[in-house]
Amino acid sequence: MRYLTDLTGILVLDKDLGMSSMRAVEIARRRAGRAKAGHAGTLDPLATGVLVIAFGRATKAIDLLMATEKRYETDVDLSAFTTTDDREGERREVMIANPPAREKVESVLQNFRGTISQRPPAFSAIHVAGKRAYQLARNDAPPELPPRAVAVHEIALMAYDWPIARISMRTGKGFYVRSLARDLGVALGTGGHCATLRRTAVGPFTDRLARKLDELPEAIDESCLIPLETALSAMAAKAADSATPSP
Repeated sequence: MRYLTDLTGILVLDKDLGMSSMRAVEIARRRAGRAKAGHAGTLDPLATGVLVIAFGRATKAIDLLMATEKRYETDVDLSAFTTTDDREGERREVMIANPPAREKVESVLQNFRGTISQRPPAFSAIHVAGKRAYQLARNDAPPELPPRAVAVHEIALMAYDWPIARISMRTGKGFYVRSLARDLGVALGTGGHCATLRRTAVGPFTDRLARKLDELPEAIDESCLIPLETALSAMAAKAADSATPSP
């Protein structure tokens, strides 16, 4: 493919609610003069927050970007499961005579800290027999995806007002917040799905650095981007900091 410009760098985007990650990349790429572009980790349409877009030579660093830690905040609705593990899917209400106390939610939540086994949602972008899992699920043939090991470095209950538990977490690669919501509900004997989801950081790139599409100029140039060398240095510093044990 021939690209019309060799623009290189990292754009930290604050993705809007309802927009797919690929649509956000396409809009940014068009504004960048059809430069080569790719993103470092999909955000669901119902999620907002940090979407890191690499342009030009920076696309070679996408695997490094995807391997960085992520931070999320989510509102988990404990009153129901859904087919998609978020509020887009069909609800399956769970009748709860005695909602769990905050102390119970906090206690169970700590079981999800560390390296855990997690089954990805049926509605996900994982490839199954040459197709995306969500394509099979939409055809009423949801795949039973095998569990895999994922890392949860930090997890905390920020607020709780039944049936909503607001949770923050710092995770490794391949972690699904929707799966956490579902599994938390199973562990509590309640329902569980993501009512809201926001990614607040990808490695060193936080939502404080992010800009919304409507804040960006119609012509994206180097002034809108983090230079590749600066981004790589920030990633290395963040990785070193994360590897340093707490006193």
